[in-house]
Amino acid sequence: MKTVKTIKELHSALNLARRKGSKIHFVPTMGYLHEGHLELVRAAKKDKGFVVVSIFVNPLQFGPKEDLAQYPRNLKRDKKLLEQEGVNLVFCPPVKEIYPEPNSTYITEEESTQYWCGKFRPGHFKGVLTVVAKFFQLVQPDAAYFGQKDFQQFFLISKMAQNLFFKTKIKRVPTVREEDGLAMSSRNSYLSSTQRKQALGLIEGLRAMQFTYLSGIKDASELKRVMQKVVKSTKQLKIQYMGVASQKDLSPVKKVKEGDVVLVAGFVGKTRLIDNWIIGDKL
Repeated sequence: MKTVKTIKELHSALNLARRKGSKIHFVPTMGYLHEGHLELVRAAKKDKGFVVVSIFVNPLQFGPKEDLAQYPRNLKRDKKLLEQEGVNLVFCPPVKEIYPEPNSTYITEEESTQYWCGKFRPGHFKGVLTVVAKFFQLVQPDAAYFGQKDFQQFFLISKMAQNLFFKTKIKRVPTVREEDGLAMSSRNSYLSSTQRKQALGLIEGLRAMQFTYLSGIKDASELKRVMQKVVKSTKQLKIQYMGVASQKDLSPVKKVKEGDVVLVAGFVGKTRLIDNWIIGDKL
């Protein structure tokens, strides 16, 4: 496994791989890797390409009161995990390599960011789409892999790739969960043992919604009430939003059908967690 920090080194390694006939498969991350990230890597490996993983904590997607400075980092450990998975190339540029000047050029999406995380984190997805577009331009991947846990992010990146004519195929990898069902996240490391138990209200609420849907209830407000009842029993879990969205544009729906997606975000203490369930899938 090779590690590079500059765009020049990146292009040199990619050009060599392409001369050998390799497809380029790309997994963008912010590091502090967990099993969810490694599943993305395994999906990329399974598709038989030259696997590139980026490790870059993107300052553009953090709001002024968010946890950029505290965001967990452990590059040495990350590189060891990626080497064990057989990754070909790791790109871990400094901020000045990606943003050589104060950034004034952005990629924005005006429709689907008005809902869910986009509503509560203004500017977040502008930062995400901008940095992903930069990495797509730099890496020129044949395929890129994103986790279902960040569903709105996956949706917006897919839409950007389609609308801006990127040749990259965007692939969704199912959410990886802990044994107790909590969706894996780098931010889980912030939780105390008590908070960790409280965070399970998210998956317990989603499972209650699934049971209710399978019983024949298709009204979104009724399903939300079921989850709210579960969440009230977890006193430290404060829901920021929950609802059912169409996969067409992420707009809220009133009558639920298979393929719609339940989206939820909440706080346990100061730690923000998200999860989702695609209706029809098994939790």
